[in-house]
Amino acid sequence: IVDEIVRLNEDPNVQGLALDLPESLYSSKVLNAVKPEKDVDGLSDVNLGRLVRGDAYDCLVPPAVSAVMELLEDLGGKTVLVVGAGGAVGAALQCLLQREGAATMSCRWKAPQLRTKLHQADVVVVGSRKPDDVPVSWIKPGTTIISCSPDLLSEKHNYGQQNNHAAENAVGSLAIAMRMQNMVKNTERWIQSQQYRKWDLRCLKLQPLSPVPSDIEISRAQSPKAVDVLAKEIGLLTDEIEIYGQTKAKVRLSLLERLKDQPDGKYVLVAGITPTPLGEGKSTVTIGLVQALTAHLNINSFACLRQPSQGPTFGVKGGAAGGGYAQVIPMEEFNLHLTGDIHAITAANNLLAAAIDARILHENTQSDKALYNRLVPVVNGVRGFSAIQLARLRRLGINKTDPGTLTEEEISKFARLDIDPSTITWQRVVDTNDRFLRKITVGQAKTEKGFVRQAQFDIAVASEIMAILALTTSLQDMKERLGRMVVANDKKGEPVTAEDLGVTGALAVLMKDAIKPTLMQTLEGTPVFVHAGPFANIAHGNSSVLADKIALKLVGEKGFVVTEAGFGADIGMEKFFNIKCRASGLVPSVVVLVATVRALKMHGGGPNVTAGAPLKKEYTEENLQLVADGCCNLQKQIQITQLFGVPVVVALNVFKTDSPAEVDLVCKIAKQSGAFDAVPCNHWSAGGKGAVKLAQAVEKAASQKNSFKHLYSLELPIVEKIRIIAQKVYGAQDIELSPAAQSQVDRYTQQGFGNLPICMAKTHLSLSHQPERKGVPTGFILPISEVRASIGAGFIYPLVGTMSTMPGLPTRPCFYDIDLDSVTEQVKGLF
Repeated sequence: IVDEIVRLNEDPNVQGLALDLPESLYSSKVLNAVKPEKDVDGLSDVNLGRLVRGDAYDCLVPPAVSAVMELLEDLGGKTVLVVGAGGAVGAALQCLLQREGAATMSCRWKAPQLRTKLHQADVVVVGSRKPDDVPVSWIKPGTTIISCSPDLLSEKHNYGQQNNHAAENAVGSLAIAMRMQNMVKNTERWIQSQQYRKWDLRCLKLQPLSPVPSDIEISRAQSPKAVDVLAKEIGLLTDEIEIYGQTKAKVRLSLLERLKDQPDGKYVLVAGITPTPLGEGKSTVTIGLVQALTAHLNINSFACLRQPSQGPTFGVKGGAAGGGYAQVIPMEEFNLHLTGDIHAITAANNLLAAAIDARILHENTQSDKALYNRLVPVVNGVRGFSAIQLARLRRLGINKTDPGTLTEEEISKFARLDIDPSTITWQRVVDTNDRFLRKITVGQAKTEKGFVRQAQFDIAVASEIMAILALTTSLQDMKERLGRMVVANDKKGEPVTAEDLGVTGALAVLMKDAIKPTLMQTLEGTPVFVHAGPFANIAHGNSSVLADKIALKLVGEKGFVVTEAGFGADIGMEKFFNIKCRASGLVPSVVVLVATVRALKMHGGGPNVTAGAPLKKEYTEENLQLVADGCCNLQKQIQITQLFGVPVVVALNVFKTDSPAEVDLVCKIAKQSGAFDAVPCNHWSAGGKGAVKLAQAVEKAASQKNSFKHLYSLELPIVEKIRIIAQKVYGAQDIELSPAAQSQVDRYTQQGFGNLPICMAKTHLSLSHQPERKGVPTGFILPISEVRASIGAGFIYPLVGTMSTMPGLPTRPCFYDIDLDSVTEQVKGLF
């Protein structure tokens, strides 16, 4: 019985449980197995506690007790004896009787004082069958008797006194009606629980120290809320989260259906100027902004961030959880594995890579008939096509379902993909910076029968499956996108897809949990979604559409969702608007453009900034001329934002070496250049409190008229779309395609892929294609060396110059500093 109750507890289609069991089975173990919110009979300890406490809305009265109370009137001053009724029913009955003004007594049938109490009572409520050795004469004349026992007293006993008011027969029927009433009330409560609920968020207090400790010390000093508590605070239901440990949970996509009629909140994008190799703090600003909005201005807000790759974590960066007093906690969990999404992508990507090479090998070594017999084998005496094979037959124009009816020509057409090995674009991936995998040779074992080809590894976040995860809008949409992925061409020049290889369903199975965003929290206890982490060069470099959509529902109409785009506004923001916003249909409200005095000095002609090397004195001493000269890059990024018709607020991420005059100069130039506002921020050292002015500026900017528009029409030719981005965003004079790139454009257009948006793969260190050109380069010709396609993700990506998809480890990687305490199991050495 308990097993069945537990099963029904977890069934989201069951809103209530009513128990009809023999009386001997109504044990505490059985009654308390029912979830309180599904307890129609109101017999669990939790429900009884609410009843005793007087929480009329939260509790349900047991039906038999409701029936008794319905039959009794004017109880004030009367004495009521409850006899033979124990447990939840007896306790609930006494509680309600006392609430109505009655003096109550309770007694067992075998109690020595039973006769005395029966004689004192004005009303006797019988909870179980009367023993034969208790005579009716013990009950005084005029007493009202109500039986809620399964064996009604009237069946065997005639009280023989005309002035006794017996109500035994009424209780059973009335209890049934009261149970039905409980069912209605329970269903109403369930319906109400499905509606949008106001947040009841308990923010965590910060006590910033000076000097600011390391990120991991700050993270460790804060005690995060349990993730199920956070989920409840922001209106998530119990069956909408899947908990991973104490501080992480996956959020199910069913929430989108539940809150489909809830208006979205405001949508804020954090972008940046062209950064130094050290980065300018977009993630930190994102976290600081939501901490300010929620913990200090009491405005619901959500941060939506990308999941960091293991490559940078152990390579050059050391983490991506924000920094200082504006970060996601626990930061080591954020940076290491998280909930395994990148591993799922790696597994799915490499399954597809293995399928490609295996298919070529089997086609090279088997006849059409042998290949067909293995692809469609006899299983238990029956031969049949799988669902994905039937779909391939339909695409080929073969409308047959019986494997035995295909002609030899149809068998050959179905069984042979005829992949041209020289056109394979699908690579294997691994989530580690490993330069020696940039070019590899596969198939050297003798068992591969001479099928040797040159291939490569990419880093896992560069996989097209990661880009799909970030752009998909549903499980069905993801399956369709996975199926559309083009992995090679056949020998006739036609595209070969994952669907043709029959692997789509398997890829979806590997990705079924990765599609759910991961819920975490900031240092101040405000919610964060961490989901997807596409490479910001060859993909669009933004977190997932699904995380944004769910967060926009949860924050409510007046709330804010703050998401971050990779690299400078010329790359991440442009792709956010032209690719991500097209996929999601969402309209941004404000752009926050992050700048630093350090980066502006670099653009003004300051010396090179190199990761790991000490900063030159130009960056640590006041130099207003360098700052003024470098503001040209900030002005250009503001102009790029204005191309899309969205208000822009400049967030100046202040470092302790910045002088007040430098800070004032940047803010003044930014506002003169068309920014709605420009605000210095100290969230790194002060938490959300240091970004309150930024939050207020963002709130005001979000109320401005928004005339968002895309930069180009999808119907334009591929080359023209590339030219528009190069000229209007980068400031190039024109573009120049290599012969190979032009040939690829022609092929994609011929294959029907010409109407996809463009995802430029360009260096993030300059507006141009040359990393050393700082400020605002002009008059350059943008060279397009190659044009590739991510058909499943839904974009064409031109390569500007040479673009590595597999980073390498530096001479001294971050892993030198990372260690594990073997006693406490704490991670050491993350930044």
